[in-house]
Amino acid sequence: MPTVLITGASRGIGRATAKAFANAGWNLLLISRNEEDLKSLINEIEIKTIKVFYKPIDLNDSQNISKGLNELMSHGLVPSVLINNAGVAWTGELLSMPLEKWEWIMQLNITSIFQICAVVVPLMRKKGGLVINVSSHAARNAFPQWGAYCVSKAAIASFTKCLAEEERMNAIRACTLTLGSVNSSLWDTDTVGMQFDRNSMLSIDQVAYELLHLANQPINQTIEDLTLMPSSGAF
Repeated sequence: MPTVLITGASRGIGRATAKAFANAGWNLLLISRNEEDLKSLINEIEIKTIKVFYKPIDLNDSQNISKGLNELMSHGLVPSVLINNAGVAWTGELLSMPLEKWEWIMQLNITSIFQICAVVVPLMRKKGGLVINVSSHAARNAFPQWGAYCVSKAAIASFTKCLAEEERMNAIRACTLTLGSVNSSLWDTDTVGMQFDRNSMLSIDQVAYELLHLANQPINQTIEDLTLMPSSGAF
């Protein structure tokens, strides 16, 4: 039975993805900052044939990521798929952005991915595996008021390509799922000051389906990037 590790698992895309993988018979290793939300997710899953372990980890706390991951992995499950889904956004003029907000978004959107991969990928090498980093079309486009977000997502795209090249010899594949706008909890956060027609956006279940699709690729092939956009073209 395969195992998936999902970050940002308690809400939005991560929550929908955890349910999709559970329904497909995968064991789950779940990470989120909010322990109560993780517990409620596990209660909703209620599938007795799979193993589910979770660990509340604040990915903004760089000093405790490694410790938390090692505790999660101590249950004996090694993921064959790692999904780095957790991420944040901040809207406002780029050069007037407070330094602490810049450091916050970079820590959560790219540095934590580096830290997670540094712990998890070496454990995956024995049997091989796949790293899926959730990115955005903001990696390829410049959007006013979204500068730091664009930079962080561009960094994810580059990091993923470099990781894939370095880990190829270890039977580790890496890819990105590049998303257009998704009707997720991101829009409800107090750091995003813009609103759009959320009915035109992708649903979290659509994204979860594509993540499961990527995870189920045979080991002798790689989809280096899958881009999923709303057909309406909505931001």
